Amino acid sequence: MTRQPKSALTLLFLLFVMITFPAVSLGEESTEEEVAEQESGVTDYISMDPPFVTHVGSPGSKPTYLKATISLRAKSASARPAIEAHIPRLRHELVMLFGEQTDTDRLTSMEGQEALREEAKQRINAVLEEQQTGENIAGVLFTEFVVQK
Repeated sequence: MTRQPKSALTLLFLLFVMITFPAVSLGEESTEEEVAEQESGVTDYISMDPPFVTHVGSPGSKPTYLKATISLRAKSASARPAIEAHIPRLRHELVMLFGEQTDTDRLTSMEGQEALREEAKQRINAVLEEQQTGENIAGVLFTEFVVQK
């Protein structure tokens, strides 16, 4: 049996790998940020304790309360320290956002809750950008959401 040079074996191995595991296209719609998120494989859930409880609805109307338990979804391990450093400001932004809600019927619909989650995400990311943290969150999760009329 003759011995193949090391470079020939390496070349054969690479050829085998390329044939066996073809490259996967990410599609033209994927941005560089999305690709980086997919490659990092990191998801960090940051709980914002205690739950938020606030009055919602129109002034002068029957008291309606909102209770929301929130977790933030980050796509990098470095986001947690930046978020935790600004938790008081982030909580403030969410309390103000929840207090602005006057359409209690919309809050009880899936569309209304989804819109509220998106607005919360935008406000949190705006604070993180304003504070020059270089971090952002990928999403806001309502792990508990109750509207009591």
